[in-house]
Amino acid sequence: MVGRREFMALGAGTALGMSAMAHSQEETAPRIRRYATLGRTGLKVSDISFGSASTSDAALVRHAFERGVNFFDTAESYHGGFAEEAIGEALQGRRDKVVLSSKTRAGARETRAGMMRALERSLKRLGTDYLDIYFNHAVDDVERMQNEEWWAFTELAKKQGKIRFRGMSGHGSDLVECLDYVIDKDLADVILVAYNFAQDPSFTDRLRHTFHWAAIQSDLPPRLKKAREKGIGVLAMKTLMGARLNDMRPYERPGSTFSNAAFRWVLSGGYADALLVSMTSKAEVDEYLRASGDAAVRQGDVQLLERYAQMQASSYCQSGCNACAGSCPEDVAIAEVLRTRMYAVDYGRPELARSEYAALGAPAAACLACAHQSCLGACPARIPIASFTREAAQRLG
Repeated sequence: MVGRREFMALGAGTALGMSAMAHSQEETAPRIRRYATLGRTGLKVSDISFGSASTSDAALVRHAFERGVNFFDTAESYHGGFAEEAIGEALQGRRDKVVLSSKTRAGARETRAGMMRALERSLKRLGTDYLDIYFNHAVDDVERMQNEEWWAFTELAKKQGKIRFRGMSGHGSDLVECLDYVIDKDLADVILVAYNFAQDPSFTDRLRHTFHWAAIQSDLPPRLKKAREKGIGVLAMKTLMGARLNDMRPYERPGSTFSNAAFRWVLSGGYADALLVSMTSKAEVDEYLRASGDAAVRQGDVQLLERYAQMQASSYCQSGCNACAGSCPEDVAIAEVLRTRMYAVDYGRPELARSEYAALGAPAAACLACAHQSCLGACPARIPIASFTREAAQRLG
């Protein structure tokens, strides 16, 4: 029979054991293991950071923060502003421990007053009085960066302490032209660009025997290198080439996932300081963070990336390609339509897909009754354009 004293000692020992086990589990949980300096800004950001395009869950933001993520990116358009609100709620009282960025679509004829109103709305939703980085969002037209109102607005916002640094984000076919202008004119402290292994010539050259196609925007890496040499911070997005993770599960091994391989490829290339990735669950956060601090390609990574490219090449519209431009006599913006379809089919984000499609003015409506299908054969990766644009019109229009 156990006496009271022995029982109390046993209970204390059990509690200590459980506490030690919990502490051990927490120590082995995936965490950020490297913080990169974002160019001349001097900002120290987690090498794998949180993008909120696919979530407005404050609990998920807190989970990422507890795992060491210190950089959270959002935009006024994400979830109609609710993504900003979620980040503001989750990080209340922690503002001095994180780097925050948001974005606005400042057009070629937008005024500084309009830009300031957009910034102030974002600040209110985020519950902060300043942003570390404010991006001109999804720039694919150099005229948007030539708008002197953007420069005047960002200068004023910096003087007022509402932003610390200005940036440009982009993933379209004219990205390289826009980067040339921004880098040469020194118009951004940070750039956020679509860049993944399939846009690296050193990777795609390995696959020419299979696909007979070259890297899309092969002149992008030299621009990223030039930006870093000038002290401009470089962030990579869309690093998972469509993020169809479940397709790769049968080929992965413990500790070696497709996502980790894709992240390591980007981080090891020397073209980006860090990457931003959309995170949609705690399990996804934990999986992604296993690649933190591991900026070297491992044995088996290339095989995973090659297999993924083989599986997805003919169904994924690569950012920045636009080889199909001009192939449609109805002037359907094929690449933009396929991007909205990707949000619905690949990312599982039908609400984002519908809003982005609507912003294009239902451009694929002509595809529903198209008889000529002149777009067939316009894609170097052999994407079945006609059926995909028709599907987009049916799903999203």
